[in-house]
Amino acid sequence: MNPAYTTVDHLFTVPLDHSAPTGEHIQVFAREVVDPVRADERLPWLLYLQGGPGGKSPRPSAGSPGWLDQALQTHRVLLLDQRGTGRSTPVTARAAARFVSPAQLAAYLGHFRADSIVADAELIRRQLCPDEPWETLGQSYGGFLTLTYLSRAPEGLRACYVTGGLPGLTATADEVYARTYPRVRDRVLDFYARYPDDARRLRRIADLLTATEVRLPDGDRLTTRRLRTLGLALGMGDGFERLHWLLDESLDADGELTDTFLHQVRNLTGFTDNPLYAVLQETLYGQGAGPTGWAASRALDGFAEFTEEADPLLLTGEMIYPWMFREISGLRPFADAADLLAARPDWPPLYDHRRLAANRVPLAAIVYHDDMYVDAGLSLRTAREVGATRVWVTNEWEHDGVTASGGRVLARLMDLAAGRA
Repeated sequence: MNPAYTTVDHLFTVPLDHSAPTGEHIQVFAREVVDPVRADERLPWLLYLQGGPGGKSPRPSAGSPGWLDQALQTHRVLLLDQRGTGRSTPVTARAAARFVSPAQLAAYLGHFRADSIVADAELIRRQLCPDEPWETLGQSYGGFLTLTYLSRAPEGLRACYVTGGLPGLTATADEVYARTYPRVRDRVLDFYARYPDDARRLRRIADLLTATEVRLPDGDRLTTRRLRTLGLALGMGDGFERLHWLLDESLDADGELTDTFLHQVRNLTGFTDNPLYAVLQETLYGQGAGPTGWAASRALDGFAEFTEEADPLLLTGEMIYPWMFREISGLRPFADAADLLAARPDWPPLYDHRRLAANRVPLAAIVYHDDMYVDAGLSLRTAREVGATRVWVTNEWEHDGVTASGGRVLARLMDLAAGRA
């Protein structure tokens, strides 16, 4: 127990497939957090839905995000490890390697999308607070989960808060990535404008990787295309500085890549802790419109400025490519199953458009005007299509504004949902 919080660990047994409740089961973990002063009070619940996919919930500590302290003023918070993450029957490379065939693994992974996570949440709610709905805070992908929740079980919800995560309800993977590459390009160019030497340094590193074979500490080869995935960080509030200081120690006096740099690149690009992020990324947009078919890779061919030979070298962002599953050791056990998921034509829809249009659960959302990950235009279109929605558009923060702002973002969203702002 952290001195600032009283915590209770919960472990729930849930069906792998909620449509077949007598079949295989998995474990889902969640941590209850409450202000010690109010631990014995009957407080409303706030369920936190983490971003990702594939991200576990934050662990409460002295460095916990400010939104948590804000929430604990009025609520009892449940930090959910979504199925497959953290302590919830984690999907790891080792676990994937145990499956006897790619088809069996792909079938298993098909049960880790938003519809299954929402069904888990409803099962948990009925055990913890069966007589009352709860509120949700959805960060990024957590906002996608929120709209699936409103589509499938709105009776379980009192109010919803979404931070940087209103998805396009009808957007295909192709539309998403056609919009994403230009935003990533602009963000990378902004980074180079702030740190011009880093543009030259990245080009120098890329040329070195082309000329020589460089291995990461786990034995994976570091290629230019893997180097470019470091751009994923640039959409966060501290992303420019994190990448800059990484590059600051990248080359030694002889022009060779340092051990420090190689170690950090391995950790940042290895997907050891969150392989589901890569495995499920494009399935978010599979909703009965046919296979996603490696849409990010297909879209890349339409942007000539993203070639590896270009100068300046453009980094990539929240895109997953088929080569990753052959070249990154933490993803190799998923390779053939990932191909099957990309080819699957029959993903069930995640959003009920009629139900969302008639929604009466207060939904307050912040849309970050310059969000690199979630397209603001698609978010605002969705806001017009979902009933009882109030939106706050701002460029004051990047995608992680709910954390970077302390408790300010959550406090205002609560005011919006309650009609106080």
